[in-house]
Amino acid sequence: MNAPRGTERPREARTASTVMMIRPRAFGSNPETAGSNTFQAPVSAGEEGAVAEAARAEFDALAAAVRAAGVEVCVFEDTLDPPVPDAVFPNNWVSFHADGTVVYYPMLSEQRRREVRPDLVAALVSAHGRRVTRTVDLRALAEEGLILEGTGSLVFDRGARRAYAARSPRTDDEAVRLWAERLDYDVLLFDALDAEGTPVYHTNVVMNLGDGLAVVCLEALPDVVERDTVAARLRADGHELLELRLDQLTRFCGNLLELRANDGVAVTVLSRAAHEGLDADQRARLSRRGRVVVSPLDTIERHGGGSARCMLAEVHLPRRGTHDEEHGRADAPR
Repeated sequence: MNAPRGTERPREARTASTVMMIRPRAFGSNPETAGSNTFQAPVSAGEEGAVAEAARAEFDALAAAVRAAGVEVCVFEDTLDPPVPDAVFPNNWVSFHADGTVVYYPMLSEQRRREVRPDLVAALVSAHGRRVTRTVDLRALAEEGLILEGTGSLVFDRGARRAYAARSPRTDDEAVRLWAERLDYDVLLFDALDAEGTPVYHTNVVMNLGDGLAVVCLEALPDVVERDTVAARLRADGHELLELRLDQLTRFCGNLLELRANDGVAVTVLSRAAHEGLDADQRARLSRRGRVVVSPLDTIERHGGGSARCMLAEVHLPRRGTHDEEHGRADAPR
């Protein structure tokens, strides 16, 4: 799928040096999302408080570890009114872009639609010195059954202005097309199935793109043509492939995120389960790229059905009053 070309396609760094995170207050298993997320398990009756407390402890440890690795972390508190059990996963409702664009996305669960917090975007401007020049609000698409869940549904190669999207109940072809038109991106759509033959609910469980490394489970793509097309496109855009096995998806090995520290070093963030699920050679390849942040997320993974990457919303917005931090950088990938 090709988006129409503008007169100039803005250059953008592939990895971010700032992330937004939402500290959960009402974390739990969401029955509205369980039908399309096979990674998610319900919370036993009477355990709700303990599970929410454990999730907060996991969140705090991850936020501290990412910050210690040299990445700017903007932490905001979740609300209790209304309670939103999946608020710890902000990457599904918003994405931030180097030209100052903010995108709000149409999510499948009605309860999850309450997570959208324009006030937090305003806080990135007022308290963290960022600049917003355009807002693309796609939330009304949900009323037509057109679902697209942010950087869960879309895995960006920002340097190439390309996105990858695995079809699922949370990633609709038409919604992808409309997004691509508004953002002036090319998109590769494909099917991805887990070991049981069920569509993987989010593309970012199948793959992640860093600055020259693609961690991807090609084995999850049943169509050989689509599989070969994705692999060829990744290589043509300058990515080495770190291929995952299908069984590694259940350990969230694909749900990692490469960031960039304030000293320019690559920082790969993943959960303890994901790190342990990788083999020695795969772990070594990540370590050679720079710093590796490993943090236990057992509670969030088990009951939320998402992992480290889902908890991190990359902030590519330019800084206010200075030259754009990401946009137009001389060293940004072309």
